[in-house]
Amino acid sequence: MHFLDDSLFPENQEKLVITAAPYGPEWEPADFPEDLPLTMDQHVQQAVDCYNAGATVLHIHVRELDGTGSKRLSRFNELIWRLRQAVPDMILQVGGSISFAPEHDGAEARWLGDEARHLLAALDPAPDQVTIAVNTSLMNITELMTADDIAGTSFTRPAVAKAYREMVVPAGPSWVEEHLGRLQATGIQPHFQLATTAQLETVERLIRRGVYTGPLVLTWVGIGGGFDGPSPYNMMEFIRRVPDGAVLTLETLMRSVLPINTMAIAMGLHARCGNEDTLWGRKGQRTTSVQQVEQLVRIAGELGREVANGKEAFEIYKIGVRYTDTNETLAKAGFAANRRPGQVGFTHHA
Repeated sequence: MHFLDDSLFPENQEKLVITAAPYGPEWEPADFPEDLPLTMDQHVQQAVDCYNAGATVLHIHVRELDGTGSKRLSRFNELIWRLRQAVPDMILQVGGSISFAPEHDGAEARWLGDEARHLLAALDPAPDQVTIAVNTSLMNITELMTADDIAGTSFTRPAVAKAYREMVVPAGPSWVEEHLGRLQATGIQPHFQLATTAQLETVERLIRRGVYTGPLVLTWVGIGGGFDGPSPYNMMEFIRRVPDGAVLTLETLMRSVLPINTMAIAMGLHARCGNEDTLWGRKGQRTTSVQQVEQLVRIAGELGREVANGKEAFEIYKIGVRYTDTNETLAKAGFAANRRPGQVGFTHHA
């Protein structure tokens, strides 16, 4: 992304889109019972409260009544139907893992299989987005967790910590191409969740080869453990490599969430928060998903940056927009055009 001399002036920035991730699939309900929903009514209320606080994108996972992460798409269908009634102006974004939580102590934390995740394209009613991982990688969410981060939670149990330490994201080339095809065929926008610049390069190649045609909406996920860590150098290199026409959100975990989000707000990018990312505000102080959204709204206000409402978020995210071909996708995203037959030298922007 290219920053002009006046790019940090809030009047020259898009309005801020805040993603709330308030369903914390890695936690057990007893880890933060005041904020981790269990019943369907509680799931819906979380969405309403986050929307009223200023979030316009909802990252969705679902729990069973026994507290485990639901792997039943019927539960997602039920929740999405209810959310369409309760928060019609909120972008509904389903987490592409469905649920990675282990079902019991000693079980693995793992993403569901290829075909199970493909079925997200057949959810009814359809969500606006499904997040998609690119390139199989380790997702050790414990690598950066400190003793303070896990104090009083299920992660103090060795079996739970071990389960998440060994978690892998399966996202090989054949699966990614098939999944993108299915999502596009049903009109669901893929939201690319990217861990490194190498994965961003893969997405560019998918566009250049015509596998994906559409708006480039993505999140940098700086959580360590196989992903970039939340170093400003990693973050800025990723931002530098993202083309100007993309929509970029920053994501990290635990007490890195607030500083990374503050930088995102200041730079004209977008922010994500919620109990899936952190349970904490100040050291030792639990902070709910709604409180985290409210905090980002206050910071944006201090910086003079307006927060998008639901209608504006749909426009910024380009929900429902389709591009006709590779050339239009490259041009709209801000990538250089593909080399034409016989063309030599450097490629040219459209």
